[in-house]
Amino acid sequence: MWCVPKITPEYIARMNALLDLYELPYNPAEPVIGLDEKSKQLLEHSRKPIPLTPGYGIREDSEYIRKGTCNLFVAVEPKGNKRYVKVTSHRTKQDFACFARELVENEYNQERNMQKKGIEWSFTKEKAAAKFKLNTQQN
Repeated sequence: MWCVPKITPEYIARMNALLDLYELPYNPAEPVIGLDEKSKQLLEHSRKPIPLTPGYGIREDSEYIRKGTCNLFVAVEPKGNKRYVKVTSHRTKQDFACFARELVENEYNQERNMQKKGIEWSFTKEKAAAKFKLNTQQN
């Protein structure tokens, strides 16, 4: 696949470490959280749908009016049955960094502070600080 990097011993080791993490029993003090993002097209009906009637489902026309796009940031804690969603008008690195920061500060702050553990990010602290600083200056 185009999106899978070259399969190296390091790649396999990291993949196995991630799979091992997913297999751990649920520990609310150290939750496993997944973050993702998705662009979504916003649509409006061009004709009013025909509502449900006995024996027929709702009937909608295949034509629509495009109403722009939005971005969805999603965080899931599957074993804790938690989901957080934020809708934004665009998707930038700063938007993602702000979503992650809001999540940590508002939803997981107490757990993090009780455990006195850091958070493992896939980017350096310096890059994260630069992104937060840039976003703060823009707002």
